[in-house]
Amino acid sequence: MSPIERVADELEKPALDDRSYRVIRLPNKLEALLVHDPETDKASAAVNVNVGSFSDADDMPGMAHAYPVENDYNQYLSAHSGYSNAYTSSTETNYFFEVAASSSRDPDASTNGSVDSPLHGALDRFAQFFIAPLFLSSTLDRELKAVDSENKKNLQSDTWRLNQLKKSLSSPKHPYHHFSTGNLQTLRDEPTKRGVNIREEFIQFHHKNYSANRMKLVVLGREKLDELEAWVGTLFAGVVNKDLPQNRWDGIEPFSNKELLTQIFAKPVMDTRLLDIYFPYQDEEKMYETQPSRYLSHLIGHEGPGSVLAYIKAKGWANGLSAGVAPVCPGSAFFTISIKLTEDGLKHFREIVEIVFQYISLIKEHDPQQWIVDEMKGMTEVDFRFRQKSPATTFTSKLSSIMQQALPRDWLLSGTSVIRKFDSQGITKALSYLRPDKYRLTLVSQKFPGDWDQQEKWYGTEYRVEAIPSDFQAAVRKAAESTARDRISELHLPHKNEFIPTKLTVDKKDVTEPAKNPQLIRNDEAVRTWWKKDDRFWVPKANAYITLRNPLAKATPETAVKSNLYCELVKDALEEYSYDAEIAGLEYQLSSYAMGIDIDIGGYSDKLAVLLEKVLVSMRDLEVKPDRFNIVKERVIRGLRNWDFQQPYRQVGDFTRWLSSEKGWINEQYLAEVEPLTAEDVSSFYPLLLRQMHVECLAHGNIHKQDALGITDLVESTLRPRTLPKSQWQIRRNLLLPPGSDFTYRHTLGDKANVNHCIEYYLYVGSLADLALRAKLLLLAQMTEEIGFDQLRTKEQLGYIVFTGAKFGATIMGYRVIIQSEKETSYLEERVNAFLALFASRLDSMSEEAFEGHKKSLINKRLEKVKNLDQESERFWSQISSERFSFVQNEIDVANLKPVTKQDMIEFCNHYIHPTSPARAKLSVHMIAQATPKPANSDDKKPSAADQKTQLVALLGEYLTSVGISTDQEQLTRRFESVDVSSGDVAAIVTAISTYMKEDAKVPDEHAAAVMEQGQQILATVLPQLGIEIKVEETDLPPAPKVKETTYIQDVHAYKAALAMSAGPRPVRELSDFEETEVKTESSAVDSSHTDSKL
Repeated sequence: MSPIERVADELEKPALDDRSYRVIRLPNKLEALLVHDPETDKASAAVNVNVGSFSDADDMPGMAHAYPVENDYNQYLSAHSGYSNAYTSSTETNYFFEVAASSSRDPDASTNGSVDSPLHGALDRFAQFFIAPLFLSSTLDRELKAVDSENKKNLQSDTWRLNQLKKSLSSPKHPYHHFSTGNLQTLRDEPTKRGVNIREEFIQFHHKNYSANRMKLVVLGREKLDELEAWVGTLFAGVVNKDLPQNRWDGIEPFSNKELLTQIFAKPVMDTRLLDIYFPYQDEEKMYETQPSRYLSHLIGHEGPGSVLAYIKAKGWANGLSAGVAPVCPGSAFFTISIKLTEDGLKHFREIVEIVFQYISLIKEHDPQQWIVDEMKGMTEVDFRFRQKSPATTFTSKLSSIMQQALPRDWLLSGTSVIRKFDSQGITKALSYLRPDKYRLTLVSQKFPGDWDQQEKWYGTEYRVEAIPSDFQAAVRKAAESTARDRISELHLPHKNEFIPTKLTVDKKDVTEPAKNPQLIRNDEAVRTWWKKDDRFWVPKANAYITLRNPLAKATPETAVKSNLYCELVKDALEEYSYDAEIAGLEYQLSSYAMGIDIDIGGYSDKLAVLLEKVLVSMRDLEVKPDRFNIVKERVIRGLRNWDFQQPYRQVGDFTRWLSSEKGWINEQYLAEVEPLTAEDVSSFYPLLLRQMHVECLAHGNIHKQDALGITDLVESTLRPRTLPKSQWQIRRNLLLPPGSDFTYRHTLGDKANVNHCIEYYLYVGSLADLALRAKLLLLAQMTEEIGFDQLRTKEQLGYIVFTGAKFGATIMGYRVIIQSEKETSYLEERVNAFLALFASRLDSMSEEAFEGHKKSLINKRLEKVKNLDQESERFWSQISSERFSFVQNEIDVANLKPVTKQDMIEFCNHYIHPTSPARAKLSVHMIAQATPKPANSDDKKPSAADQKTQLVALLGEYLTSVGISTDQEQLTRRFESVDVSSGDVAAIVTAISTYMKEDAKVPDEHAAAVMEQGQQILATVLPQLGIEIKVEETDLPPAPKVKETTYIQDVHAYKAALAMSAGPRPVRELSDFEETEVKTESSAVDSSHTDSKL
C-alpha cells in the first residue's frame, strides 16, 4: 500500500492562530486537513462529499438529502458532550460532529493520543458511514419521514417557496431545476408505485456517487498531528476509491434564452415586497486571487451617498438593496441584485430597474478603480489577520467544503476570504455579464399585480410569468447605454472610506490567567461603567454595550411601539453614514426593550468612539420627517403582521414568556397600537426617553480604562439626561405557578394555510437563585436531550422540530419540551407525558456509570471556553443586564453539579417533572393550525369498502407479478374475504398476503420475506390513496400515565392576577467587590456557592 502523502505542512493562517495544520492524502485519494489545537475543549470532524441534490435521479428528487444515522452513534456523541448534523446543497453533502476534546472531567487534560479519546471513538463510528453504510429499512423509513416532515415545515416559508419557484422556472435541462428537498411522494410513494426497491435505490445511489476521491475530511483535536494522521490513515483506509470525476455541469446554463428576458410576479405568504434581478454569470472558482464579482457587489450594493439605494430610498421607493454572486455549481453562477421595495416602489419597479442599469453603465464608463480594490483588499487582509476562532463544528464543516475548491492547499484558511490582486481585465469581463439582453426579473408582492394564473408544483406558490414587454426592454437598453450627459446626476461612485481602521496595534501583556469578570470603574447615581481590557484574544477590536435605563420604553404596548419606531427612525437616518463603518468592520445596533434603550457597537476599536458619537447625536437631534415616518411605520406594521406567519415553534415562546411575566406584551397588542400613531406622536415622545435615565455600560476589548470612562462621559455630554433614581428602575419579575397547578393556553395560528400545530410544555422548577436546583435542572436537560430526540422525533415521528431542555426567565427557571407537528396538540401533550414517564423509569434503572457519564458530559459543556471576543462580551453583558452579575456562573454550576447523586435526580424528577407528581406545576401553550394536511387523492370521491378491497387486491396482484410471483387473482381475492380492508388493519392484510404466498403460490420463505418487506412499504402508500386510514398499533409506544385535568386560560388578566410574583433579580455579590483596582477572580464565591443561600 502506498504511504500517506503529506500535501502541505504549513498553512497561511491568522496572526494569533496557535493551531498546527497538515494536509494529507490517503492511498485511496481521500484528502484530509488535520488540525492540532492544544487549547480546544471540543474536538470535531467533518466529511464533505462532492455529491448533492444535482445528482438526484430525475424521478427521485431529494435522494441526496436523506442520510440515515444509527442511534448508537448519537448516543456515543451525547455521552461525550457532543452532537452531529448534516446538510445537503446542490453539489455537496456535509456530515459533521463534535465531542469533548478529553474524556477527563478536567477539560484541560491531554488525551495523550489514547484510543480512549472521545474523538477517536467518534471518528471510528463516523468512518463506518463511508465504509459500510447499513441503510437499515427501519432507519431509512424514519429518515424519509423526517425529510418529509422537514419539507412540510418549510411549505409556508417564503425563503423556500421563492427559491423553488426560481428553480422550477429554470431550464429543465439543468439539475438546478430539481426539487432538492424531497418528500415522501418523491422518495417513497411514487417510486413504490413503479415497483422500485427503495432501500436498494439508496444503496445504488451511494455506490454510484460516494468515492474516497470525492471526499474531504477535516479533523480537529488536541492530539498531535502525527497521532491524528495515524488515526485517519487507519480508520478511513477502508473507504473505497472509485476514481469518480468531479461533478460538473459545463455547457448548460440554469437559464436558457427561453428563461431570460422574462418577468415573474410571485405572491408570498408574508407581506413582503422584493424586486430581484438575475444575471447569468461566470464560474469564479479559479479566480480566488482576484474575485472580480466583489468589485461589482461592492459598488452596486453600496448604501452610501451616490449609490442606487441612496437615490431610490430618497425617492421613497426602497428600504434596502443587496448585490452579489451566487455560485450554482462548477460551471455556472448568478449575479443577483435584490431590492426591498416600499409600497410606492412597487408602482415604480420599472424605473428602479432602469436606475440599476444606469448605475451599471456608470461603473462600465470608468476604468476599474484600483484604489477601490486596494481598499477592499486591505480590509480583507486585516479581517483575516485578526480572525478569531469559531466553534469547532463551524470550522470543520466550513473547511471541508472549502477543500472541494481548486485552492492551493496552503491557502485553505485564507481561501476566498482575501483579495490578493487587482485585475482590471477580470473586472471588465465580469461587468460584461451584466447585460440588458440577458437577465430575468422577479417581483414579489401580496397585492401587485393580483392576477397570478399559475401555481408552482412543489410549494403551491401563486405566480405569473411573461416576457418583459418590448417598451420596457427598450427603456432598459437605453439606461444601459446612458452616458454622464443623460444619466441621473445624483449617481456616482463612492468616496474613500474614512472608517478604514489604521490603528491596529494591541497592547499585549503576559497574564497568568485571563480575568474572569469586568471591573466596575464607575458606580454612581447616574452611571455604572464596566470595563475589561482584553487579556485573552489580543485583537484590535472592542465591544461597547450601553443601556439607557428608562421604564417608559415598554411601560405599555403604546410606548413600546413608539420606542421601537424611534429606534427604527434613527437607524433609517443613519443608514448612509453607518454603511462605511459597516464595511470597515464596525457595526452598531439600536433597540428598545423592557429596561430602556440599548446601543451596541462592536468591531475594530480605532473608530468606535467616532461612530458612537454620531449615533448619540442622531438620537438627540432626530427630525421625524413625515415621509420617512410613513415608510418606516409601514415597514414596522408589516413586520408585526408577518410575525403571525412565522413557523409556529418560533411563535410559541413569546406566549410562554407573556404568561410567565408580570408585565409584558404580545404581538397583537403592539399591532393594535401602531396604526393610529403619527410622526408628531413619536417626535414628542422620544425626548421623554432621553430626558431622564440611568446609564449602564460595558466596554470590553482593545480599549483602555480612560477610553471606557470616555464612552459614558460621551453619553452624558451628548444627551445631557437627568438621573433616574434607583427607586424608579424597572424590576423584572416572573409569575409563580403554584404547586399542583396545570394550565393550558390555546392560540389559533394566523396563517390559515399552515398545517403544523405546536406545543410548548413548560414545567416550573424554581428560582434562579436556587443554585442546587439549577444544577439538577441542567443535568435533567443533558440526560433527556438524546432520549427526547430519539423517542419523540426518531421513533414516534411526531415532527421535524423537537426540542427538550431548560428554560430560563428573568428570575425563574423550568423544563420545557417543544414539538411542531401535524398531529393534534392534545396528542402531543399525551406523548410528552408518556416520554417523561419513560425517562423516569430509565433514570430508575440507569447504571451509576451511565449517570456519572452524563454529569461528566455536562461539566465539560459548562466549562467550555469562549472562542472569541464577542462570545466573552456577550457572556459578561448577559450577567450585567440580568442584574445578577454572576460572571463565573459556569464554574458555580460545576461546583453544584459535582455532589448531585442519582437518588437526588430521582427525587427531583418525581417532584418537579413526573406527570403524576401532585406537586409539579405546568403551563402548556398550544398553537393550533387552521389547515389540515391534504390527504392523497383528497379531491376524488372515496370508494366504497367493497371497491377499496377490490382495488387493493388488484394492486397487490400487480405487485406480486412484478416481483416474479405467478398470481392467481381469484385465489388472492379469496384470501381477503374475511379481511376488513377499510378499517386499515395492516396486520390482517399482511397475514392474507403471506398466507397466499406460502400456501397458494408456494414461494420460498426467504423470497417471501423480501417481498413482504417491500410490500409493507407499498401498503403505507396505497392504503391512504384508497381513502383508508391505517390503523396505528400503539403497543410499542410507551404508555401515557393518567394525569389531572388541565385548566384552560380564558382570561389572561384573571390568570395573572391569581398568581404570586417572584422576587426581583439579586446580585450574587456586592457590587463594591468589583470596584477594586485588581479584578477579583471570584474563586471564593465558587468554592462555597452550593451552600451560600444568598447566591
